[in-house]
Amino acid sequence: MKQVFTKEEYAEHVKRASPNSKIFINIIKAFIVGGLICDIGQFIINMLKARGLDSEVVSNITSIIMIFLGALLTALNIYNVIGKFAGAGSIVPITGFANSVVSPAIEFKTEGYVMGLGAKMFVIAGPVIVFGVCSAMIAGVIHYFITYVP
Repeated sequence: MKQVFTKEEYAEHVKRASPNSKIFINIIKAFIVGGLICDIGQFIINMLKARGLDSEVVSNITSIIMIFLGALLTALNIYNVIGKFAGAGSIVPITGFANSVVSPAIEFKTEGYVMGLGAKMFVIAGPVIVFGVCSAMIAGVIHYFITYVP
């Protein structure tokens, strides 16, 4: 026979069964790991600028390298370990985005290249891409009308 709880009893049961959250430690871990990821990006920027490249080229190359590193660490199952340790600190935008594209692709590769890899690759990142493209188009149209239409 199933035990029936009242709302108060259920809330108390959940409180007892749930582990205590170590918020301060989690914040510190997220800050340190997120900062290290940003430090790696800054190191790449400094190295490329030291070679005499201009700022636009440096930012593009740095983005490419950081996306590659995020995807590579995901493929090697290292990014998941980092994510379990750092929590939100591992979701630094560019490497976290690479992870969100590569993870479903790896998970569904057994379903084939089209229905698995191709269809599932943008499950998480797809809405972000669509929103970004649509927002950019709207901003571009508004900019055009403000700047060029009398």
